[in-house]
Amino acid sequence: MVAARTFLCFDYGLKRIGVAVGQELTGTASALTTVSARDGKPDWDAISRLFEEWRPDAVVVGLPLNMDGSEHELSRRARRFGNQLHGRYNLPAHFIDERLSSLEAEALLKGRSHHKQDIDKLAARVILETWLAEQRQLTQDSP
Repeated sequence: MVAARTFLCFDYGLKRIGVAVGQELTGTASALTTVSARDGKPDWDAISRLFEEWRPDAVVVGLPLNMDGSEHELSRRARRFGNQLHGRYNLPAHFIDERLSSLEAEALLKGRSHHKQDIDKLAARVILETWLAEQRQLTQDSP
């Protein structure tokens, strides 16, 4: 049986961090908001408010990778951000390859008027739904 755990997901960026919330029972996620960042330093007060409101069981952070799967500077910074979330809120932090999530988010918004913030929070939703689907598959595959 799948638990009803709640997750916050972050699409880390140096200027904006997209945020989504999802839950394990349905495997679905919703785009929430975009948190501002200054040179990669997030607005921790805004993030703390999200933790207070949603009370997640864990966090998921999109890991930006090069197309060949190798890490680059932003990968290291996203890992650091995830580790800071873990340290500040004492919750497990999971990382997932986020390649092409922003392109998928843009495709979902095609033909509609939108801002960059819309892409960031929708990319976080895409990342979280991908992670939830992978976890569900792992659970189904295990004996």
